[in-house]
Amino acid sequence: MANDKKLVKSITSRDEDFAQWFTDICLKAELVDYSTVKGFMFVRPYGYAIWENIQKCLDRRFKATGHVNMALPLLIPESLLQKEKDHVEGFAPEVAWIDFGGKEKLEERMCVRPTSEVLFCDHWKNILQSYRQLPFLYNQWCSVVRWEKTTRPFLRGREFWWNEGHTLHETAEQAKAETLQQLETYADFLETELMVPVIRGQKTESEKFAGAEATYTVEAMMHDGKALQSGTSHYFGDGFTKAFDITFADRNNGISHPFQTSWGMSTRVIGALIMCHGDDEGLVLPPAVAPYQLVIIPVAQHKEGVLEKANELKERLEKLYRIKLDDSENSPGWKFSEYEMKGVPVRLEIGPKDIEKNQCVLVRRDTREKLFVSLDNLEEELANLYKSLEQDLYNRAKENLVTRTVELEKMEEIITQADKNDGFIKSHWCGSAECEQAMKDQAGLSSRCMPFGEQGTKGVCPVCGKETETVVVWGKAY
Repeated sequence: MANDKKLVKSITSRDEDFAQWFTDICLKAELVDYSTVKGFMFVRPYGYAIWENIQKCLDRRFKATGHVNMALPLLIPESLLQKEKDHVEGFAPEVAWIDFGGKEKLEERMCVRPTSEVLFCDHWKNILQSYRQLPFLYNQWCSVVRWEKTTRPFLRGREFWWNEGHTLHETAEQAKAETLQQLETYADFLETELMVPVIRGQKTESEKFAGAEATYTVEAMMHDGKALQSGTSHYFGDGFTKAFDITFADRNNGISHPFQTSWGMSTRVIGALIMCHGDDEGLVLPPAVAPYQLVIIPVAQHKEGVLEKANELKERLEKLYRIKLDDSENSPGWKFSEYEMKGVPVRLEIGPKDIEKNQCVLVRRDTREKLFVSLDNLEEELANLYKSLEQDLYNRAKENLVTRTVELEKMEEIITQADKNDGFIKSHWCGSAECEQAMKDQAGLSSRCMPFGEQGTKGVCPVCGKETETVVVWGKAY
């Protein structure tokens, strides 16, 4: 039995060292492996299967609102990147440059795309002619490169995978509506499929995306109380389209510039899954994105009829769920630990005594509760179990978010709270960059967002004491 538990014991307790716990799970649950180039990772099959399921869930939502996928080039000429001043300044420290093609020095440097706004603009200026063509509702699934100094799997890598949506609209109102629609798409996906509660809001001026007029975000709280920006949506106005001279014949027979948005969610949300739901035995995955939603473990599989019954159940249930039947020669104890590590939502055990009683054992990954279920009612029991598991995952994460969020208005209280406890702090804010920076310098907190539905209440900025009606969520972040 000691060997059966070897995998589990090799995970650092999350209360002992949260950062090491996270890394242990990434490696031992076989999500990633390090490459020889710092900040670049091998996404292993199990990790990529989670990402594939995330893609499927999101892609289905994007297409339901009229978006289509396309692919853009990997490289951006330096002159193209320079066309939008704020954009290039924002990304300059993170850009990876290519100077040579083979043995020949390039006439113009190329950067490996850190994001694709300028590429979409370069394309749109060639194809847009009339308002009748709009809107362009495009999305790309790809990886991008940003030369981060400090790296960690999923959370901050020099290469990461994401969706980047880019749209073009006839009017500013249409573009703004698209921006908020896509933010809500991300929020709903996080809350109803990843079971991660989020705060929706707008980024401050200093935290908005380079080149955007407004950036909106969904912020999640991890188990340790720190924030994880889990998806963003940006309204660009017509700044990029003017810089790239993108025009169209409008309804009044004039020439107008269209309005632009972009929005993205990356493999960072796999980090959110780990840090929001995981425990000291490994991953705890919500059914929507789990590579295997059910693992079948035959007990005493050498005995007559056990493997046959296990295969019969697999064939019966695989029309409804993604299933793994482990009929390897490893012991049941080893298998239990292995699939707990991998976060499989439900385990089904079947052995000789169960067959005699026309039952099986269902074990929830999150609570390890065991249920003895008649095979006659298996589909119904599983459906109820998944619903209960999902709701419990969400409720536990929501409770963590609510209990670790406090409202404070005095700077001394904020500093004390931030020093003793990780979590979110809500306060009023005067809107000045100086007071925002003071919050970082004095309390170690960054502005996460100005939450929707909470603006307009009167209060005072804790830094300068000015009266204001702006509320900000502050926190320490990954």
